[in-house]
Amino acid sequence: MTKPNIILIIADDMGYGDFGVFNNQVSCTPQLDALVARGLTLTQHYSAAPVCAPARAALMTGRYPHRTGGIDTLEARGLDRLRLDERTLADALGGAGYATALIGKWHNGALDRRYHPTARGFQEFVGFQGGWNPYYRYRLDRNGTIEYGDKDRYLTDVFSDAAVDFIERNRRSPFFLQLAYNAPHFPLEAPDAIAQKYVDMGFSLGVSLLYAMIEVMDAGIGRIAAKLDELGIADNTILMFTSDNGPALGDWNGFSQQRFNYNYNGGKGNTYEGGIRVPMIIRWPHGLPGGARSDVMAHFCDWFPTLLNLAGVEIPADRALDGVDITPALRGESSGVYPQRCWQWNRYTPLGECNAAIRDGDWKLLRPLIPEAMRVSARDTALDHAIKYHPEHFDDIIREPEPPRTVPEPPAPLLFNIADDPFEREDLAAREPQRVAALERELERWFVDVTGI
Repeated sequence: MTKPNIILIIADDMGYGDFGVFNNQVSCTPQLDALVARGLTLTQHYSAAPVCAPARAALMTGRYPHRTGGIDTLEARGLDRLRLDERTLADALGGAGYATALIGKWHNGALDRRYHPTARGFQEFVGFQGGWNPYYRYRLDRNGTIEYGDKDRYLTDVFSDAAVDFIERNRRSPFFLQLAYNAPHFPLEAPDAIAQKYVDMGFSLGVSLLYAMIEVMDAGIGRIAAKLDELGIADNTILMFTSDNGPALGDWNGFSQQRFNYNYNGGKGNTYEGGIRVPMIIRWPHGLPGGARSDVMAHFCDWFPTLLNLAGVEIPADRALDGVDITPALRGESSGVYPQRCWQWNRYTPLGECNAAIRDGDWKLLRPLIPEAMRVSARDTALDHAIKYHPEHFDDIIREPEPPRTVPEPPAPLLFNIADDPFEREDLAAREPQRVAALERELERWFVDVTGI
């Protein structure tokens, strides 16, 4: 059987409420809504982290981010880097004869060429290595050639064009395309006419810019789907769409990003459902049901073994994976019994008692974030900003000690029954002390296992 093509599209900071099909106030996603109608939508799909670099590290390796080295977003300190002995999905597929490309955002290693996408299994790269980039005056790495944008060319369209070009050139051989849009991550920049449409609907300027950014991305996804149809390869292409984490809901440069998030609690940066529960839509007419929804609990780590299985590629056995193959559940053959899932993220060295969660069946224990552990020094913030625009001015990452911090006693853990209370409104910890104690022990065991701390 011909190996399927794989297109994995990742938005940046997009939540459930940003889909028209999940939002009765507005629709800026007609193409994605159509993909929902034709594909398989996973309703309990989780990122591996509430921020981008750790989430992407897990998606690429099938392993919890703490194991991979990609623990934080601070590329100036190298905390986003995938360790060099980690094997990526692109490594595995490329080794099996796939043409591979990364278009868009990388954020799993900058500065050192050993961490460049083309050294991590991607044969082609059109994008940027850091956490964000301007949409007009961008800095773009096109297979090693650096080019700069102006006020006329919009970066999201550049990425969509590059994706269509890659598909056309590789239509006769199996290919793996990871299309990692930076929309709708800040800076909030969008074509004026599109943003004005949402302002006229009554949305704030910040939210209008966000919806406009998503609309441009959605149109690009529509072009990609149309190209697959035109080339006659849609039936044998696994087309996937997800987001790296929940939506950013705070202010950016005076613009509010607060918007509808399907009533989920929290957003980007925390381990409530709103920060880690993200859309996943898959369309593969040849191998998966269409127009369907599944409530199987899936996780970013699962896609490494699952996609390799769907592609008929042997799963590497040289290291343990945290993900499991969910192919039977995707095909509706079995709901399956899947392992506990855990999350944890803070700035700098991980602290297990901060911003962590474990989901075991319907139950979820959550350790709230500790503000003192979530702060970045002013110097590191400035350096991380500078590296986005001028990485050529940096010879190496920062290797000095982390900024000192004093962390108080953590707040009490919270307990939710996600089946009954998906929006995490009722803390049941006081009613279920034995369950809380058991889940805390499991979360602590997991944290020691993945960090060695």
